[in-house]
Amino acid sequence: FKADDSVDYDAIVRLIDYQISNGIDFLVIMATTAETPTLSEDEKLKIREVVVDRVQCRVPIVLGVGSNNTRIAVEQLKKDEFKGIDAILSTVPSYNKPHQEGLYQHFKAVSEASPLPIVLYNVPGRTGTNMTAETTLRLANEFHNIIAIKEASGNMSQIDEILRKKPVAFQVLSGDDSLTYPLMTLGAVGVVSVLGNAFPKEMSKMTHLILEGDYNNARIIHHQYSDLFKLIFVDGSPAGIKSILNTMGLCENKLRLPLVPIRAEIYIKIREALHKLHVKY
Repeated sequence: FKADDSVDYDAIVRLIDYQISNGIDFLVIMATTAETPTLSEDEKLKIREVVVDRVQCRVPIVLGVGSNNTRIAVEQLKKDEFKGIDAILSTVPSYNKPHQEGLYQHFKAVSEASPLPIVLYNVPGRTGTNMTAETTLRLANEFHNIIAIKEASGNMSQIDEILRKKPVAFQVLSGDDSLTYPLMTLGAVGVVSVLGNAFPKEMSKMTHLILEGDYNNARIIHHQYSDLFKLIFVDGSPAGIKSILNTMGLCENKLRLPLVPIRAEIYIKIREALHKLHVKY
C-alpha cells in the first residue's frame, strides 16, 4: 500500500520481477501475506490483472479462493474465468469452526465447482480449526483435482502421517518457513514462503538442494535464516516481512487496519539479523 492507503501497483510489479528473477517456482497471490481480507473486490480483480499481465506465463500462478461460506466460494469458482491462473489455494474455513465432516463437505463442494487444480490450506493458528490427517487423506484420495496441501499446522506427526499415507501424485508443501527443512527431509516438496518474499533466491536454493539430496548445504541456509523465520512473526504477518521489503526498497512499510507496522524494538532486531547476513540496504 501507499501512504494514502491505496494499493501500490508499482510495488507489486517490482516484487513480481524480483521474485521471478531470483528463482521462484510459482507465485501465490491473494492469500494471507497479501492482506487480502482488507482488499475490496475491485482491488482484488485489479491486482489479479496486474499480476497476470506482468508474469506473462513465466511461472504458474496460484490464486487464493476461499470463504467460511461454502456457497460464496462455490459461486466464485463457477462464475470466474480465472484467466492466467493455474491453480487455487483454498483455506480451511475460519471462525465457523466446522468439525471434520463439515470440512470434508466444504472441500467436496469446492472440488466439484472448481475448473482448476486445488491446493488445500490448513492453518489452524489463523482459522481456529485444524484439518486432521484423516480428512486431508480422504480428500486427496477421493478428488483428483485436489492435488496438494499447504500444511501450516506445525504438527509434525500429523504432517508426517499425510506424507506416509498420501496418494503418490498428491504433494505436501510446508506452510511454515522454519519447518520447511525438516518437512522436506520427510517428503514435502517445497514451501509457500513468507521470508521468500524478501529472500527468494535463498529459499529457492534451499528447497532445490533438499530435492537434490544435498541436505548439508541446505541445512546451512536453514540455519542462516532461522532467526528471521521467528522475528518476522513476532508482531504478526505480513507486518514483519513488509518491514524487510521496505528496508530493501521494494515497498512502503504500510499496512491496512487492523494491521499496523511492527514495533521499533522488533525492527531493530530484524535489522541486526539482516546485518549478520550482510544484506545491503
